[in-house]
Amino acid sequence: MLQMKKIIFTLALMFASQIGKAQLQIGDMAPEITLPDTKDSIIKLSSLKGKVVLVDFWASWCAPCRGANPYIQKIYKKHKNKGIGFEVFAVSIDAKKDAWLKAIKKDKLTYTQVNENTGWYSKVAGKYFVDALPTNFLLDETGRIVAINIEGNQLAEKLKEMLK
Repeated sequence: MLQMKKIIFTLALMFASQIGKAQLQIGDMAPEITLPDTKDSIIKLSSLKGKVVLVDFWASWCAPCRGANPYIQKIYKKHKNKGIGFEVFAVSIDAKKDAWLKAIKKDKLTYTQVNENTGWYSKVAGKYFVDALPTNFLLDETGRIVAINIEGNQLAEKLKEMLK
């Protein structure tokens, strides 16, 4: 009986230690993303190495995402050519391509947009452990995560610091 309790306790500890690893953390390298853009050209996140990149998960039907889009567009325009450069790599989890394209046009978004058109079944969103929208990851020029779910003034300040 004592042996069984030790085994159960050991398994519980092993399970608990894995729970914290079921997400990306600051300091981790961002997983590769390879998806089609609005014109069905395949774009890789790694093609932006050397620049600071905001990986932004969003959807056309997500009101907070759409509310954030004008700010992201504004900060993109302001910082895209500063220092080593800033890019936004927007990953939509829309299942309907038409709705996604309409939202991009309506919100006047000019930064990189990709989508695998699978909705919440997105393998990319799964690799990033995205379970709510919007979710974002700020990457340094090497592709390392330096901030998660950063927005507003915090994002602006971090970009000033990184793009000197």
